[in-house]
Amino acid sequence: MNDLIIIDKPYSSFSEEIKRIRTNIKFSSIDNVTKVIMTTSSYPGEGKSFISANLAVAFAQNNEKVLIIDCDLRKGRQEKVFGLACQEFEGFSNLLIDKDWEENYKNYIKKTKIKNLSIIPTGPYPSNPSELLATKKCKSIIDKLKKSFDVIILDCPPVLGLNDTLVVSTYADLTLLVVKHKETRLEAVTKAKKSLENVGAKKICAVLNQIETKESSYYSGYYYTSENK
Repeated sequence: MNDLIIIDKPYSSFSEEIKRIRTNIKFSSIDNVTKVIMTTSSYPGEGKSFISANLAVAFAQNNEKVLIIDCDLRKGRQEKVFGLACQEFEGFSNLLIDKDWEENYKNYIKKTKIKNLSIIPTGPYPSNPSELLATKKCKSIIDKLKKSFDVIILDCPPVLGLNDTLVVSTYADLTLLVVKHKETRLEAVTKAKKSLENVGAKKICAVLNQIETKESSYYSGYYYTSENK
């Protein structure tokens, strides 16, 4: 099943709600430009990569230059979503250890078939993802990329149980916490939000995922953002 519903079903309720999230992000950042958006969830299986990919397409369709970085160095899947051969080329994990990254960083950016949208896939899974993401180099790389793109989406692992995402959240202007309807427990959401606040995440918003509609069972649902900080 194709994850890019915003392309396959552009007039579905899902696609309209993804565009609404895009609009909400734009209007919430009139005074302070939101360039770097991090997506995460409390636990695996809540749809954070699905939301990341469709939101990236929505921004690209708005004639903005978009880069999605798969920061899930344990189980990244954006290369599959965008039809790239998994693990067959260098990605973000390679960039993080490249001594000459300032000269080479453009080599890690892969164009997708979608206009205005590029991706840096995960690359080979390293044995020390948290340590790589916590380096000053990681922040420097993102700061460098901000000069070339209008929007950067960081698709990160779930918050609870891992330090990876807490580190990356400090590099983002906005964190989207994906919550799966009727499955994610309130205590998990509260704990994830608190963990993000404790490390200084700048702004945290919730996205409610997979609300059933009468329209279709095909990934349909309404989505919303609500500022929590």
